[in-house]
Amino acid sequence: MTQPKKVFWLIINLLGGSAVIGSYIWGFQAIPKAATVLWGGVPAGIQPFYTAGMILAAIGYFAFSYFLLRSNQDEVRVAGRFGFGIFNAIFLLILVPSAFWLPLTLLAVEQASVLVVWLVRMDLALVAIGALGLLLALMNIQPRNPKWMQRIAVLGAVAFCFQTVILDAIVWSSSFRVG
Repeated sequence: MTQPKKVFWLIINLLGGSAVIGSYIWGFQAIPKAATVLWGGVPAGIQPFYTAGMILAAIGYFAFSYFLLRSNQDEVRVAGRFGFGIFNAIFLLILVPSAFWLPLTLLAVEQASVLVVWLVRMDLALVAIGALGLLLALMNIQPRNPKWMQRIAVLGAVAFCFQTVILDAIVWSSSFRVG
């Protein structure tokens, strides 16, 4: 049985994930000091939370993605209203801005532009909204087969939200300064 919405979801993940990773490769090659610049004023005492957060977020991403990969798109209902296609929209909302974060951040630093700083903050806010939407969708998905796997997917989304909402959209955004 063909599942076109799931195939589209896989394409979004492959292309979007490649764009995110590609933006990091480009950024670190283009700006040798990018790793230092990208801390953007985050206090040194908080920086270890980012390392742990990124690792947990990546593990979480694989956990909820695996759960969705195993699901049957024709049976999926979120909040009794939406089908599997809601995940395509959510992942686009997460991955597209994620691919623009590093180039926008480096542009903000290079130009010392407050306007671009706000674009970076809006970019991270979009990712955070997508992450929270993903968490809500996974909490309200039916069927939850197997239930233990759905719980792990939700825990993965919580870890992903910790990184994207708390650390990135709130802490990093409020610490980021240029000039």
